[in-house]
Amino acid sequence: MNTIRYDFRSDTVTKPSAAMRAAMAEAEVGDDVFGDDPTVNRLEQRMAAMLGKDAALFVPSGTQSNLLALMSHCGRGDEFIAGQKAHLYVNEAGGAAVLGSIQPQPITHQPDGTLAIEDIEAAIKPDDSHFARTRVIALENTHGGQILPVDYMNAVGELARRRGLGLHLDGARAFNASVALGMDIRDFTAPFDTVSICLSKGLGAPVGSVLIGRADLIATARRHRKMLGGGLRQSGILAAAGLYALEHNVARLADDHGRAKRLAEGLAAYSGLKVTMPHTNIIFVNSEAELGERFGAFLAERGVAVIGRYGQQRWVTHLDVDDETVDGALAEVAAFFR
Repeated sequence: MNTIRYDFRSDTVTKPSAAMRAAMAEAEVGDDVFGDDPTVNRLEQRMAAMLGKDAALFVPSGTQSNLLALMSHCGRGDEFIAGQKAHLYVNEAGGAAVLGSIQPQPITHQPDGTLAIEDIEAAIKPDDSHFARTRVIALENTHGGQILPVDYMNAVGELARRRGLGLHLDGARAFNASVALGMDIRDFTAPFDTVSICLSKGLGAPVGSVLIGRADLIATARRHRKMLGGGLRQSGILAAAGLYALEHNVARLADDHGRAKRLAEGLAAYSGLKVTMPHTNIIFVNSEAELGERFGAFLAERGVAVIGRYGQQRWVTHLDVDDETVDGALAEVAAFFR
């Protein structure tokens, strides 16, 4: 295996800083399943207050957070609507169907990452015993690093209320979007009944996500968390990292976005690469398959780690990517094209 010098695979690869580790070491803890871990309680209260929601629940992963949201909105045999390329449809191992007995209704994404309002409305099932009951619409923002417009999310919220449906946000990188827009996270997430936010991506915590939302839905999610094995006992050690991240690593997401833009502009200088300019911290690079395979192999040999195949690459900036990392990676790109 090649040694990784410059790691652009994902913002999940960040390592906790010395200060974050110190906060974890000093965390006051208790048994969270009994509700007595004061650090977990502080994290949940902080997140609920930040988003202006009733309650929050600390969970091990974003996959579990999304699953708990769907299981709280839906019963067995119910249905959720989501994008064809949505993480909770494609990349979460079919958990909603396998563990929640919930049927997905996928919809094709538009080029800007949205789901057409008319497509969503057409997918909502009538109240008929032949059909699964549609219970919730799930959006993802950011989606592939793209920011879905706030007016669009509000319009989907209006549709959900008009049709008596829940609205869930897979907001794993919602802070990336709100920082890029210069918008308070409370306003950004206002239309949603439940919101999942990841602490272990751009915010730099080692583990964990938080599900935030309406009190009754979070209470149901807490019961389901126990069922799914997500009760972590003295998890204040992990929650302390999340609290540190909220205090120190939200505003600095703008640095990741700036470096992503500079990296994208550097990659776009080569005619063989078609670069999608980033809204936030994720860059997609396309090329002919043969060139892409050679380019990817060259980068891997030089210690530049990206995700990709068949001519497409994904580059992600994050807490552990600094200006020197961007410069070093672009130097290796230049060496390839020479």
